[in-house]
Amino acid sequence: MQDDAQRSLEECLEDNLEGLNKVAWIRKVAAAADEHGHFQSCGHRHFGALVEKGSTLLVTFETMQGAQANPEGGRPLGWDFVLDQGWSHLGLFSDGDTWFRDHHVYGYFDRLVDDGFFEEFDTVIFYGAGPAGYAAAAFSVAAPGARVLALQPQATLDPRVTEWDDRFTHMRRTDFTDRYGYAPDMLDAAHSAFVFYDPAEALDAMHAALFTRPNVTRFRMPFFGAALQGDLQRMEILTPLLEQVAGDRLTTPGFARLFRARRDYRVYLRNLLGVLGARERPYLAAMLCRNVNARMTAPHFRRRLDALEKAEAEGKITLPPRRDDA
Repeated sequence: MQDDAQRSLEECLEDNLEGLNKVAWIRKVAAAADEHGHFQSCGHRHFGALVEKGSTLLVTFETMQGAQANPEGGRPLGWDFVLDQGWSHLGLFSDGDTWFRDHHVYGYFDRLVDDGFFEEFDTVIFYGAGPAGYAAAAFSVAAPGARVLALQPQATLDPRVTEWDDRFTHMRRTDFTDRYGYAPDMLDAAHSAFVFYDPAEALDAMHAALFTRPNVTRFRMPFFGAALQGDLQRMEILTPLLEQVAGDRLTTPGFARLFRARRDYRVYLRNLLGVLGARERPYLAAMLCRNVNARMTAPHFRRRLDALEKAEAEGKITLPPRRDDA
């Protein structure tokens, strides 16, 4: 019977959910959760879906739209961890970006706490990006000792604190001062928390600064922009990061080793070349182009290097000598 249940779980989570409309998608997720955990509606715009398997629990916060766009079959982000790592997964989903500021969501977490739900697991990780990163940090207080990984989270959208953030003015009437409110304070009971951001994204960096706490480590991802989750997924380092968080092994040197994947990530390389061009740094741009051209087929970098070398031949700029000329 246990083997039959295991096969059933895998069959549920391996379903391809791409192309389903919102109602059909929710029904599929609810069916899997009802069979192997629980499904709980939290008002009109939120729901929770638990798939229970191992003693490590990954709690993710996602928009339904973001989960539906997941290149891995339009499935919730955490389902792959159930299949591949044998973890349990609790997904909190919102219809659009809500920052999960809803008393129905508060009540859901209150019930989980009252039932001792989080105490059933050896390790609990909260994860989210952007508005969901805010929620991951804020609701982690429900599971003291949890680990948190948040990508470019907001600390709060209370205009009395972050009136400088003009990206989400439509949320300024939403109360960020009541329960589960100011995300940095909610991390006080966490075992550890990790905040990722691009320092060139000024507003993200300002929010990250508000998360300065003894148990919080901030990791900079320069030249990546404002969509870090997709970048980490495409570089295939989001899963190793979460694994290291779960094992209490994520350190600055460890992240630096994983982050070397950016050397082969074309989006990052093009961003870096664009920054060097905007800052009028032809010497460094030529070094970058030569390095990239030596390792991969990159017509954009070849054209840029040709243009730089032409400008050098005309006496307009000075470039580093080629290795074969040195």
